[in-house]
Amino acid sequence: MTLIRSLLFVPGNKPDMLTKALGFDPDVVIPDMEDSVPDAEKANAREVVASFLPKLAARPPLVVPRVNALDTGWADDDMRAVVGPHVYGISIGKIRTPGDIAEVSGRLDRLEQRAGLAVGTLKLVPWIETAEAIVRCFEILTASARVVGAGFGAEDYTNDMGIERLDDESQLSYARSAFCTAARAAGVLALDTPWFRFRDSDGLRDNSIAAKHLGFKGRFAIHPAQIGTINASFAPSDEEIEQARRVVAAYEQAERRGRGSTSLDGRVIDLPVVKRARSLLEVAEKSVN
Repeated sequence: MTLIRSLLFVPGNKPDMLTKALGFDPDVVIPDMEDSVPDAEKANAREVVASFLPKLAARPPLVVPRVNALDTGWADDDMRAVVGPHVYGISIGKIRTPGDIAEVSGRLDRLEQRAGLAVGTLKLVPWIETAEAIVRCFEILTASARVVGAGFGAEDYTNDMGIERLDDESQLSYARSAFCTAARAAGVLALDTPWFRFRDSDGLRDNSIAAKHLGFKGRFAIHPAQIGTINASFAPSDEEIEQARRVVAAYEQAERRGRGSTSLDGRVIDLPVVKRARSLLEVAEKSVN
């Protein structure tokens, strides 16, 4: 999987904010034409984002514009404005069914041909934001090879469920676990909902680490100050890296003795445990590079 920990939203109708974004280093920058842009500014945002794509693409972060949902009437114009050689893919909200993914992918096929790109070049990062989408999540995420990750939208999900989003997020536990499980089964990245208390870096860190333990691989940022905390939270900690190295070393020593398992600190070390440790070390290496 591509290493994606932090994805920074930048309102697409704000040239000054897009200019500032050129100085930030998230893993992905998302020029947003959806929720952060009022209806009256949609056309302007489309033009501004299109004009900024070459500048954004000249820097290391992947560029993944977020377009408006299929049922808004703006999606086609948004995709026509951004599809081309300067973007890694697109993100799109309010995906409910596998058919929605097939529809978006089909539109991208035609736009890629028009732009001189090989069909299938651009990736997809859909948003899972409703009860229906949670129930059909695996089908959605396997509906196209374009899908490389998916975002969980907690605000829209709780709105769809008709429930309040509580501070302890207990009402999100099933949806988030189901989402992460489906994403893992589909072989795509589970990306967590934004942390809206952007001045609360300790809360962001604790919440992100808890999300990592559920299976999320990264999350969306609404402020550049969140990037470092998100990257650090979703990267393996020094303690996790050291423990993984000890696990691998103990297992390899056991293998040399003809044994398929051993123990370390009073816990059994067998093949699934060492596979997990080796995967963590691979992620740690990517995080450094």
